[in-house]
Amino acid sequence: MKRLLLILTMVPLITMAQDMQPPIFMNVMMTPHPEKIDAFEAGLAAHNKKYHADGAGTVSVFWVASGKNSGKYIWSMGPTAWAALDEVNNYDDAHTTDWNTNVAANALPEMETNYWKNDLAHSNFSKDFSLKNLSIFMVDIKRFKQMEFNSILDRVYKVFKTKDPDQQWGAYYNEMPNMDGQDFVWVDFFDTSAWMGEEDKFPQWYEEVHGTGSFAGFLKDVEAATNGDMGELWVYRKDLSGSTGEVVARGGQ
Repeated sequence: MKRLLLILTMVPLITMAQDMQPPIFMNVMMTPHPEKIDAFEAGLAAHNKKYHADGAGTVSVFWVASGKNSGKYIWSMGPTAWAALDEVNNYDDAHTTDWNTNVAANALPEMETNYWKNDLAHSNFSKDFSLKNLSIFMVDIKRFKQMEFNSILDRVYKVFKTKDPDQQWGAYYNEMPNMDGQDFVWVDFFDTSAWMGEEDKFPQWYEEVHGTGSFAGFLKDVEAATNGDMGELWVYRKDLSGSTGEVVARGGQ
């Protein structure tokens, strides 16, 4: 979100038809063996381009460029749906052998998997664009404060939709309960690092949209509904992905 409640694993990519359920993204964070990075990347690229280049099993790969996860990779399958996962995950022996031999064998054993549902009502895919850089803003929502957080998100969405409608972003909720602070993520998509250096006008914009003096109350509401937040920068790796990285505008946005 560009900084406050304001600026993820995660990640829109191509939106699904409006009459379908919101798309799901399965994000797997992986760490290559430090002595096998070249082999890991080569195996990952070949695997994705052979088995995950289209349909519900399409995969995009991101490289984490900041924070405690720097140097790790996000293997993101989607857009897909829960109903499609049984078929998508019904891999044949050749697929499994290729993954185990050329990908998993070159990675460290620990990995983390999350399922993110795209909140289309609070996302902005108003034009076609190509994935490049992602600013991930992840929020830890307090227990039993989901309704309060939704109210906050409504207000934040109105600010950005009113003041910065050409910026493209996606909002996602974690489908699984967790104690890791990964409940909600806002993803901004940008082309050049200069975007990160732009002045943060959110406090000013908030009061222009919601009224003079309203920002102080907003901060109190955020404090009451959340435990904190964290940010990361991700870089789309087209060379390792099965997807093309093209994001198609969603009608009605």
